[in-house]
This record gives sequence, structure tokens and C-alpha cells, in this order.
Amino acid sequence: MIRLGAGRLERIVAVGAHCDDIAIGVGGTLLTLCLARPGVRVDALVLSGGGGEREQEERAALAAFCPGADLRLTVHKLPDGRLPAHWEEAKAAVEELRLLTDPDLVLAPRADDAHQDHRGLARLVPTAFRDHLVLGYEIVKWDGDLGRPSVYQPLSPETAEEKVRLLQEHYPSQRHRSWYDREAFLGLARIRGIECHERYAEAFAATKLTLNLGG
Repeated sequence: MIRLGAGRLERIVAVGAHCDDIAIGVGGTLLTLCLARPGVRVDALVLSGGGGEREQEERAALAAFCPGADLRLTVHKLPDGRLPAHWEEAKAAVEELRLLTDPDLVLAPRADDAHQDHRGLARLVPTAFRDHLVLGYEIVKWDGDLGRPSVYQPLSPETAEEKVRLLQEHYPSQRHRSWYDREAFLGLARIRGIECHERYAEAFAATKLTLNLGG
């Protein structure tokens, strides 16, 4: 297993179509990064859920998932499940985020995610963040769209457990969902851990990656 460090990592962008996408997809990675790099800037963008209970949940959750970070969160009000019909608004939101930051790492949904909102956002991100490392996170769901990832961030058992605890604590509006439970989140993390010779991990797709092995 080849391990490459991220080098300088001072600014991170995390984007989600819905409140809880970022926490589910990269909650463990954010905990790992922010604890290792106090003061790291995290610019987070969520396209739907603004102005209500979901936004309140998201703000409290991401504050917990980014301990000690300079967190800047924007939550828009696009209707859930309708991103393709609001393409211009979504594109403008992503482009506005790009004007605010030049990140070292972008965490976004996977381009082959079965959910149209996730997939649409994933396809918008590279149009604004053209020269950046973009890692596509995965979200377990009914559609059965999990693939074969190529990039892994190992999670300590403590971090994996903390991720699950925070998900359960901060998103009470989602607890009724059949897939929203400890077994689902830890189970996927355990499988990804097996794939990279760790106990737990989060996994990503990287569509384009430039190496500097001689630098």
C-alpha cells in the first residue's frame, strides 16, 4: 500500500448537496485533518436546507466535526432533489465559493453517485476548481452505488466512533431513516479499512491526480 502525504494543507473546501452529506462522507477525515492542523481553514458549502432546522443541524454538526478550525459555512436553499432544474443557481454558488478561497484540497461527492443532486454537484466542482486536488466521497444509500475507490484516509477506532457519535447527536431529523444507524456507518468504514490494511477508513474517487515525485 503506497502512502502519500498531502504536504502543505492550510485550506480545505468541503461541499455537499444536502445537510449531512459532508459529515457522512468525510466526517472522519475532517476530524483527522482538523485535529492534526489546528487553525486550518475549512470553507464548506451546502446547496439545500438553508433557513430551517436542517441548517441549524448542519452548523452545529460541522462545528463539531471541525474542532479548532477556521470554519466558514454557507447553506443555500435549493430544493432537495431538484438540482438539475436549478443548475445555474448551483453553478453560481460553486463559482462564488471559488472566488473566496484557493484550497489545497477539495472534498466533494463522487461523479458517479446515483443521486442526481450529488452527481450534479460533483460535475460542477471541477469547472470551478480546475487546478485543485478533488477527492470524491461516498454516501451509502438504497441505490447500491458504492464502487471500487482508489484513495483511502485511515481512521483511528476512536475517530470512527466519534464520527458515528456526532452523526447521531447532531442530525435528529435523520434518525428515522432505515439506513441512518451505527452499523451502516461503521460497517462501511470497516470495509474500507480492510481494503487499505487499516481498522477503519473513508474512501474516495480521484478523477485526476498530478504527482510531483521528484519535488
